[in-house]
Parts: sequence; structure tokens; C-alpha cells
Amino acid sequence: MSKKESRQQVYTLLVEIGRSPEDDLPKKATGGAMMLYSTGVDEAEAVREAVAILKQAGLSPLDVTGYGTPDEREADGHEIDAAERELMDRALAENAVVIAQMTPYYD
Repeated sequence: MSKKESRQQVYTLLVEIGRSPEDDLPKKATGGAMMLYSTGVDEAEAVREAVAILKQAGLSPLDVTGYGTPDEREADGHEIDAAERELMDRALAENAVVIAQMTPYYD
């Protein structure tokens, strides 16, 4: 019996987050943004998974912008360096959401 080929892909997402009591953002931050990699059979599933994980972690996701798969990003002219590719590969291998960067917002 051969192993079934996975249809999972990794997607780059930018998630805007608001404040919540458990968010671990700096006290004076008004919110923030997170660049992350999430897996799914399509981008909608990757977004749903990422939002569910962030809510479980006590964050308050407000908006998600999808940038597509690595192939789609490269077709749009994005350069993907080795460190970013490694995080993407990890998300795909672990079928997980991997946060690449978190930036707090201040007034």
C-alpha cells in the first residue's frame, strides 16, 4: 500500500491582531501584525486553521491577508530567502501554523 500524496500546501498570511487580555503584546501596544505560514488544501482552509490557533493562544485576529503559496509568491516577484523557506518547510512537514514575525502597533 503506497502512501497517499498530501494535497496540503503552505500559505503565507499576514494577520492583523487587536488587543486581548492574554495577548502578550507590550502594554502600550494598540494591536499588532503577524506574518505566518499555515497549511491547508487551499488558502481558505489555511486561514481558518491559523485563526483558530491564534484564538486558542488568546490572540484577537481582526483581518487576514493571504499572499499565496511559495510558487504563487515567486510568480508575483517575491524573493523567498533560505530562512523563510525553512519556516515554510517546517509548517508543511508538521502540518502546523508557524509564526515568522510579530510586530506590535503603537499610536
